[in-house]
Amino acid sequence: MKKRSWLRVAAALAVASLASHASAQEAWKIGTVVAPPSMLGVIVDEAAAGVGRATGGRITAERFQNPNEQELTQNILRGRLEMGYISATGMAVAVPEMGVLNMPYLWRSEGERDYVLDKVIPPLLEQIMTARGLTLLKIGEAGWTNLFCKIACTTPDRMKGMKMRIQPSPVFKTLVESLGASASAIPWAELPTALQQKVVDGQENGVSNILAASLYQHQKYATLDGHVYSIHAYMVNERFYQGLTAAERKAVDEGVAKATAIHRKITADYDKNAKAVLEKNGMQVYVPTAAQIGEFRKLAQPPVRAWAESEIGKAYVDDLFKAIGATRQ
Repeated sequence: MKKRSWLRVAAALAVASLASHASAQEAWKIGTVVAPPSMLGVIVDEAAAGVGRATGGRITAERFQNPNEQELTQNILRGRLEMGYISATGMAVAVPEMGVLNMPYLWRSEGERDYVLDKVIPPLLEQIMTARGLTLLKIGEAGWTNLFCKIACTTPDRMKGMKMRIQPSPVFKTLVESLGASASAIPWAELPTALQQKVVDGQENGVSNILAASLYQHQKYATLDGHVYSIHAYMVNERFYQGLTAAERKAVDEGVAKATAIHRKITADYDKNAKAVLEKNGMQVYVPTAAQIGEFRKLAQPPVRAWAESEIGKAYVDDLFKAIGATRQ
């Protein structure tokens, strides 16, 4: 009798566990730092809606905001969150290879950038991420990262002695310091206050973030140098993804793919109109020539590349530059 009682308890626990697992697959959370009115927040919400539409409502998804991307990445790895929209910087805790894509002044045309990001990078990342318990659904984009300062930061010489806010990454620290500035890793939520109180003189960021947080109120000069093209990844916990049926996996893939296609167009429109939009909000905007960007590249890229070769792997870095070089032939 006692044995049958324990069997009933065990069976009940097994059923509860299965029900919990099914529920987790049906109601997904997409971990991210972004939120509306930011362009990226709107796009993540569209991706969540796209998953629901593509699966006919069998899987619903909603944005789960947390200002700590490293923590979000860890929670996706551990299965506490099903999915994420995470920057290359935030993913570095699990996939340091993503940091190579933050190397400054990589791209010399949109064509070479799009070819490498669409055709070369995904297969490499898919293998790496799968081995670490993650599935790459799609690469997303947040547009060009530019310089925003309290004084005109139009040349490397003008950067010397400035205090610049950076994302928490050795890539951005090396980049800023190579230009003669000092780097300060300040959380996004604290940045407006840091600018207002003159804790930092400037930052490197995307136009959409400047507009969403009204940061043009605290700094008046922009240099559209496009030193980094900000990459994010739509990724999902491998265990959750493989727990779906083949039809569900296909539907999730298609839902995210449609969202990223919209995402690319919106991002391109923001970047195309950056100068006019920033000037409309009172900023003085400088657009460097190719030769002037070359001066920034000459100072910033070699030390960041040396760091990446040492910490991530020379072969991986070389493969990236070979792929970029192949598009120029």
